[in-house]
Amino acid sequence: MKIAVIGTGYVGLVAGVCFAEMGNAVICVDTNAATVGKLRNGQSPIFEPDMDELLARNIAAGRLSFTTQAREAVDGADLAFICVGTPPRDRDGEPELSLVYGAAKDIARAMTGPLTVVIKSTVPVGTGDAVEEIIRRTRPGAVVSVASNPEFLREGSAIDDFNRPDRIVIGVEDLRAQETLQRLYLPLCAAGAPLIVTRRRTSELTKYAANAFLATKISFINEMADLCEKAGGDVTELAAGIGLDERIGRAFLNAGPGYGGSCFPKDTCALLHTAQEYGVPLRVVEGTVAANNARKHRMAIKVMKAAGGSVADMKIAVLGLTFKPDTDDMREAPSIPLIRHLQRAGARIAAYDPQGIRQAREHLTDVDFHDDPYECARDADVVVLMTEWDEVRTLDLARLNRVMHTPTMVDLRNIYAPELVRRFGFRLAGIGRPATPRPEAPLPAPPAPIRSERELEAIIVK
Repeated sequence: MKIAVIGTGYVGLVAGVCFAEMGNAVICVDTNAATVGKLRNGQSPIFEPDMDELLARNIAAGRLSFTTQAREAVDGADLAFICVGTPPRDRDGEPELSLVYGAAKDIARAMTGPLTVVIKSTVPVGTGDAVEEIIRRTRPGAVVSVASNPEFLREGSAIDDFNRPDRIVIGVEDLRAQETLQRLYLPLCAAGAPLIVTRRRTSELTKYAANAFLATKISFINEMADLCEKAGGDVTELAAGIGLDERIGRAFLNAGPGYGGSCFPKDTCALLHTAQEYGVPLRVVEGTVAANNARKHRMAIKVMKAAGGSVADMKIAVLGLTFKPDTDDMREAPSIPLIRHLQRAGARIAAYDPQGIRQAREHLTDVDFHDDPYECARDADVVVLMTEWDEVRTLDLARLNRVMHTPTMVDLRNIYAPELVRRFGFRLAGIGRPATPRPEAPLPAPPAPIRSERELEAIIVK
């Protein structure tokens, strides 16, 4: 099949590369000529494991190409995927859909035959109706089907998620679109991926509902972590205790500094805006958003308490900046408000991240960035573990202690066992864990040997 992909951001590039790997002829469109030039040379604008290899292989095979012209991509295509960004508007958090509607107009002007237009961007319910109206108004008489096909990709494992999805959701209003998408996804379905076919509006709501539910799990376990700290519990053990219930599940029950990234903050706010439009209160989602916003402030307070109550004139080393490991994405990363809060409190910030420094410079000022975690922590009063990169998970704790001014660690991801960290001489503040180590219980004394039946009877009677 010939596929046009409009937009080469995170969703568009992953989709384009993976569709090409499945054997389709894919042309990706981006209005940024510099980005297109880099992609033609096999240079990805995003960091994602296996991306460079797939780019090179499919470009060399002639299955994948890039252009700035929508007409070149859409002419003769079987499918056109809209994969442009839908960032939240500053004034109200509502998704900005101008790029989606602009892509719809470009597709309408460029199409030369029957076409299935698929919205893969995350959009509010009813956007498919608007896109179909734009295309029919721009190109009267066009034979076009508009479908919804939300993405469920996790940054850092997006290519694997695309090729081995836990589900594929398509929202259609006609049989033609359904059959076209079923044919496209046949290789993945044959490998075991479930395909859910629904109406377009249900599909549009599905992505928002999924992300809101996962965000709710994160906010819930973070609030349980706060309770554990006050009550003397351990949130890691609590999470195991409830996560083994298959009705709950262990995923997204890791306490931390709050959720971030390009999806959860944007999608929860967008879902709330949609609910307000329809006059439906979503109290649980409202509470999730409020709890996550408050979390950012609480994490700065935790660092200040670990430092003795004030961070004025102290050097704080932050290890990990991106919102999660294996990505360079800094969008809504919890590290940003944490660092800004600490700077306002008078701290000097040094920061390390394996992939996120370039993007971090766009969000943070007056930060001393480092390419090495130990140089970042040199002479620091407090080290904050912010993102669970492998490089942060495998620190040489003895070396880290030696280079620091004061061996104080704030582990906001509960990466290290408290006993291990304390063994290397650190004062530790974790998330939802007791401030003092668990006392070592003495081994029970071995029972006295039983020498007679009378003793056995006495035990039974007792």
